[in-house]
Amino acid sequence: MKRARQYIGILAAAAAYYSIHEGAHLLCAVLLGTFRQIRFMGIGMQIDVYAERMTDGQLALFCIAGAAATLLVGIVLAALAEKISRKKSKLLRAVMYYITIALLLLDPLYLSLLCGFFGGGDMNGISLLCPEWIARSVFAGLLIVNAWIFWKRVLPVYRESFSNEAGI
Repeated sequence: MKRARQYIGILAAAAAYYSIHEGAHLLCAVLLGTFRQIRFMGIGMQIDVYAERMTDGQLALFCIAGAAATLLVGIVLAALAEKISRKKSKLLRAVMYYITIALLLLDPLYLSLLCGFFGGGDMNGISLLCPEWIARSVFAGLLIVNAWIFWKRVLPVYRESFSNEAGI
């Protein structure tokens, strides 16, 4: 049962991450009047916009919206970790644990270290606001801070919550 909760938690984290990240892009594109389509690619999706109709500032806002949304929700979930960890459902606790990890760490990791290996993605637009090295440095700082928040706040709470059954 523990292994099933872990797999379900990881799948839920992927679904939550994509929903929040791409949902923020979608909302931004719709509000800017530049939404074109949703592209489904393998296991992921991408919001396609009429970039030629956007100013540099609008494109930067569109690109940063996904990371901002995931970070905000991740911080909220980290703040609520103690409350969530008291829920009776082990499945709910496992799902929320993995979602919190994904939302706190994925975008800072990608935008600080990995974006250079995979075509840039959102960094292409974010770098319209400031030099890429500055943006990557800011996201590296967020990665360090969020990893510390996870290590010091989220992990101990969930570890204690699951202590009766040898881990999550």
